[in-house]
Amino acid sequence: MRSQQPWETREWQRPLHVVIVGGGVMGAATAWFLAREQGVQVTVIERDLAYTRASSALSVCAIRQQFSTAINIRISQDSLAFYRAIGHALAVGDEVPNIGLVEPGYLYLAATAGGAEVLQGQHALQQQHDVHTALLAPAALTAHFPWLQADDLVLGSLGLSTATSGEGWFDGYAALQAFRVAAVGAGVTFLEDEAVDFVVETHDGPATVRAVHTAGGRSLAGDAVVIAAGAWSARVADQLGVALPVHARKRDVFAFEADVELRDANGGLAPLVIDPSGVWFRPELQAGRFLCGAPPRDGDPDDVPLDQVDRGLFDEVIWPMLAARVPAFDALRVTSSWAGYYEMNSFDHNGLVGELAPYRNAYTACGFSGHGLQQAPAVGRGLAELIATGRYLTLDLSPLRVSRIAEGRPLLEKNVI
Repeated sequence: MRSQQPWETREWQRPLHVVIVGGGVMGAATAWFLAREQGVQVTVIERDLAYTRASSALSVCAIRQQFSTAINIRISQDSLAFYRAIGHALAVGDEVPNIGLVEPGYLYLAATAGGAEVLQGQHALQQQHDVHTALLAPAALTAHFPWLQADDLVLGSLGLSTATSGEGWFDGYAALQAFRVAAVGAGVTFLEDEAVDFVVETHDGPATVRAVHTAGGRSLAGDAVVIAAGAWSARVADQLGVALPVHARKRDVFAFEADVELRDANGGLAPLVIDPSGVWFRPELQAGRFLCGAPPRDGDPDDVPLDQVDRGLFDEVIWPMLAARVPAFDALRVTSSWAGYYEMNSFDHNGLVGELAPYRNAYTACGFSGHGLQQAPAVGRGLAELIATGRYLTLDLSPLRVSRIAEGRPLLEKNVI
């Protein structure tokens, strides 16, 4: 039996002014689509407009379609199409953004029969949605990537760039700033402040958020409010009495140099490689420079300070795996490291998008578990449509509805890096 969607069960009224809590890429994208495409007045509250701890600024900023759920594939395809045309879409006067998008692909590796079955099953799903991937046996892997040690591998899945799909990486901070500058150009107001409380009305029908109070003493009235505060979204939602399973989970990133240039057999840039161990690496555009990372060594606790980069993770886990998978990485030099937060949705590792019950006019876009930057264009557009028109128009994002938590219906995503 199909679940009823929010717009089928509630009375909806078009908002004139929307207040967004959180000015990272998801909040900025939603603000731009609301103002530019829906003609809605928007105020964005962001506690740090320098974005020193924002995931949007600290991410390695990749995009892919090799997901295990159809909705994530569709969101990524729509977002890729937007990012490919971002210079046109978000140009403000003579200022044309450039996010440096490149599409060498993702290469998932499997070392067991079970792992190969997972890649094969996902390949079938991806084909159904016009995502182009190539399944490569060990001999084909080494023929295509001569630098790759594949003796212990069973299968690889390589994403290919076509008109409908493509995988690679881009400058996430540039994407954030492009949305923010374009939003300001469309009339959006960004305030450096922090939301500390909400004014809620409950006496007449469904609960309604009337205003947001800030640490700076402002009271911002709005017809709708959006919580898009990244890893801190659960804390903001707590102020409305709404529990969201979103946690700040630290991920360490290491930059290194090696005296090797990784190219494929045709001379193209090497893809982002995901080893069966969980270690990942990718080249930078400048020859001999790379980025890498891996899941935490000791569990995944909440709110670990970002200045505590685990150097032991590189020395004890990442480097041995790099050297085994790419023998040329036996000699390398770590040049820098940093950490950023995943806004991890512990319920099912997928974004939470849409209405926040029991409120008539509260919404969220959070919990993307490492997918936020790549999903921001499609999610921002869809959420703006839902807020301004009462329904999704371009892409139905209802599989990401928040109510799936109360329904006990997780949307499990297997491909989480």
